[in-house]
Amino acid sequence: MPTARVDIIDRSVEQAHIWINDLAEELATEDPHQAYRVLRTFLQTLRDHLSVDEGAQLSAQLPIFIRGIFYESWDPGHVVEHSRDVDSFLVRITTEAGLAGETEASFAVAAAGRVLQRHISPGEATSVLHALPRRLRQLLDD
Repeated sequence: MPTARVDIIDRSVEQAHIWINDLAEELATEDPHQAYRVLRTFLQTLRDHLSVDEGAQLSAQLPIFIRGIFYESWDPGHVVEHSRDVDSFLVRITTEAGLAGETEASFAVAAAGRVLQRHISPGEATSVLHALPRRLRQLLDD
């Protein structure tokens, strides 16, 4: 039986590669795996710093596969209370993306923020930024 192709899936795969390649360029790396780790960690950490409603609004603008990364391992019935400050954000990025420290994590967050803002509507980007603590918003709005 021939393999059928579904255009929306093909487009989503292509869009995921575009996001990863854009981030790799922003990070000045030729390693797409590193860019993927940063993107995945950034999106999931951002998700956990947003309200459920704001996360859902953001996810509606993400390509299917990027949306899957955003929601991977998320349990809305078990939202963990955590510090919503920039330090906890950077620690998680450093740890989960396998980065060298806060400086590299800050650079990665700013790069991932630029990629996200390029691929979502300006109104949603503003909404996401305003839902975050001021210091984190400043880091993402560089």
